[in-house]
Amino acid sequence: MQAFRTAVEAWDFEGVGELLADDVVFRSPVAFKPYVGKPVVHAILRAVGRVFTDFRYVEETHDDAGHSVLRFRTRVGDVDVEGADFITATDGLVRELTVMVRPLSASNALAAAMAAEFPRIQAEAAAETQETR
Repeated sequence: MQAFRTAVEAWDFEGVGELLADDVVFRSPVAFKPYVGKPVVHAILRAVGRVFTDFRYVEETHDDAGHSVLRFRTRVGDVDVEGADFITATDGLVRELTVMVRPLSASNALAAAMAAEFPRIQAEAAAETQETR
């Protein structure tokens, strides 16, 4: 999905939010249960923007059914991360986003960094939910 990639590469997380379906499902590489709904997923993606550095997409594949895989490299603190965004989109909106990362040291670093962000994620999601009511 080119619009998603363009927004992420520009570090435009408000633009990313505009591409999320209201009922988007996000599967995190470090959480068991998926997150559902635009407010919380948008807040999570903004937090990712705060914890990732030197982010870049390195490969992209698509099919005609709206599925994309965007491989990326980045850093969390001093840990190198390799990962992939698995995206399902229809009508120009992201319906599902699954992120996988490797190696284990990267998953651990990401889990710790995102745990530190979680109070802010919850506050941002609550505020966005109030704005949409």
